[in-house]
Amino acid sequence: MAYKLEPKTNRQTSTGRYHPLGSTLYEDGVNFAIFSQYASEAFLLLFDRPDVGPTDIIKLEDRTKYIWHVFVHGLKAGQLYGYKIKGDFNPVYGMRFNENKFLIDPYAKAVTGKFKNIDNLLLAYDPISSLRDLSKDARDNTSVAPKSIVVDDHFDWQGDVPPDIPLHELIIYEVHLKGFTAHRSSGVKNPGTYLGFIEKIPYLKDLGVNAVEFLPLHEFYVEDFLLSKGLTNYWGYNTIGFFAPESSYSTKRFPGCQVDELKTLVRELHKAGMEIILDVVYNHTAEGNELGPTLCFKGIDNPTYYCLTGTPREPYRYYMNYTGCGNSLNLANPHVIRLVMDSLRYWVEVMHVDGFRFDLASVLGREEGLFHKSASFFDAISQDPVLNHVKLIAEPWDIGTYQVGNFPVDWSEWNGKFRDMIRRFGKGDGGQVRDLGWRLTGSADLYGEDGRSAYNSINFITCHDGFTLNDLVTYHDKHNEANLEDNRDGTNDNSSWNCGIEGKTDDINISNLRKQLIKNYVCYLLFSCGTPMTLGGDEFMRTQRGNNNAYCQDNEISWFQWDEVKKNSDIFNFFKKAIAFEKRCTILQRRKFFFGEDLDADHIPDFTWFGKDLGKPSWEDPELRTLCFQLDGGEERCELGDYHLFFILNADFNLQPTTLPQLAKGKQWYRVIDTSLKSGEDFLDADKEIPIDSPDHYLANPRSTVVLIGK
Repeated sequence: MAYKLEPKTNRQTSTGRYHPLGSTLYEDGVNFAIFSQYASEAFLLLFDRPDVGPTDIIKLEDRTKYIWHVFVHGLKAGQLYGYKIKGDFNPVYGMRFNENKFLIDPYAKAVTGKFKNIDNLLLAYDPISSLRDLSKDARDNTSVAPKSIVVDDHFDWQGDVPPDIPLHELIIYEVHLKGFTAHRSSGVKNPGTYLGFIEKIPYLKDLGVNAVEFLPLHEFYVEDFLLSKGLTNYWGYNTIGFFAPESSYSTKRFPGCQVDELKTLVRELHKAGMEIILDVVYNHTAEGNELGPTLCFKGIDNPTYYCLTGTPREPYRYYMNYTGCGNSLNLANPHVIRLVMDSLRYWVEVMHVDGFRFDLASVLGREEGLFHKSASFFDAISQDPVLNHVKLIAEPWDIGTYQVGNFPVDWSEWNGKFRDMIRRFGKGDGGQVRDLGWRLTGSADLYGEDGRSAYNSINFITCHDGFTLNDLVTYHDKHNEANLEDNRDGTNDNSSWNCGIEGKTDDINISNLRKQLIKNYVCYLLFSCGTPMTLGGDEFMRTQRGNNNAYCQDNEISWFQWDEVKKNSDIFNFFKKAIAFEKRCTILQRRKFFFGEDLDADHIPDFTWFGKDLGKPSWEDPELRTLCFQLDGGEERCELGDYHLFFILNADFNLQPTTLPQLAKGKQWYRVIDTSLKSGEDFLDADKEIPIDSPDHYLANPRSTVVLIGK
């Protein structure tokens, strides 16, 4: 049904204010403000229910600094609303106003749910016309579009204080909020929700992690092409509401309950001493390219929000696509920077989150198409008193540029070079040891000369995008058939090894080897200098059945199956002990780069490299697959006092006799870890370490990691 844009209301209205943007609740009503530089008219629509027509259509008569505004008296929290905007429709010059399209408020703090795809009503243009981006769609989508919700920001935080954990103590757990508890085996009361996640916080506490990095929790749009195949956008990297928590993760007790339920989750994580980091997508929106739907920004002010391009005859018809998702937000525009900054501040000040991981963050630093370390967006964050002290983590690439190591001093980065090198070394590739040296010691070649520390390197081996740790040692090739793209999607460059058999096996020798490699990877990750990030479920060998691009799999391929925790308790316990060991041996959380110098006058450098015979490593040897190093634990105060750690990383398929450094009189080497040994013997508890048989050498088994403590 089409709704004519003719004003109809009996409500009392007044001019209102142009600031703040969005809907702002007051005792006597609600102020509405929306930016549109090029609109000719703007209309506010009010609703009692999301599935029926508007009760009121209010024409906004006042505009200040390109912001249309009105105050509607008598409205309360929970009021449903949205906009229709009139203006020029001329895609050749970037204008895509269409008064038939109902639009979400860009500053909406909650929405009523997902768009409903009824008879293709959501499509912005005629799907059978080759010129549909030039044809104004007369179909009205008001009945199928979600409505924005007026939200009351008040909440009982119960004295919440952010943990404020320094980077060098942070252990990040990346996880999908729904997938964590969606499976029936989770046993929670509200599976797949914000509240359901709370019930599993004791599990994370027991594991030892202290920061949860959630995949996107902003309201997202599910693309039509996925729905048509019976799939969905599970990961959520398709934002349509930068202030709104994802509605499908709520209990749906009432419209907008997702706001309080997410706040409750944040509060309870903080009580448990854990920080919350949000994965945020400010590089593009859900509206796609010129053929995509008009949901919000396109219909409000297309040339302001997006980077446009074209031909001399059609200069602004198309969208710059640095993201691979159809469009790129125009962060060179002051209003778009304001939108993103307002959103970030809202999540810190109102929602109490502790930091952000920025998807495809290189896009945010592009100006005139090129990445700039001093881009306007980075400068805006660096001087902002709210944002310049929270965790800022970049995914430092996009589809056209790879900027690992090149972000400003306030930023940490996902270290893709760490991931790639550790995978290659771990499966036994030769010629890796020189790069391995940089990665194990905090990647000083990337972060050592720009005011940052080793802990600005977010070290990871697996993440949501790619194989799980179990699949990394179980599959040689990707198996994405369930995505219905003939296995063409997802990367072919996985640096994985199936240990001789593709997929699941009953061969006990291969199963044991896979577990041994997993334990090696755990040691590489947690005992390297830098901030470790582990993928949720790796601690109990979660599998995605070889799918390395499960973005559309909202099912058992992606969900945690909690009975696997008990089944693979040996790997869980190894993870848990490794995390505890890192915390106990504070030299593993050293804040500065190692110098290779004696800093405490005990005649032992803080860090020393060794070959297996105590000589210097043959860094250029393409066949070298074994590397050793020693840490002087006395450099960092802890309960262990004066101690030393010796590491043997043997990725070779042969036994490697290794000579040990001589300790001071009265001290002895003890075995803490040997990943080649069976569970129970592979990682010994504190004060139960076993003195080694020989004081001067150790036999490192093939494809193993050994950690000794000298005390």
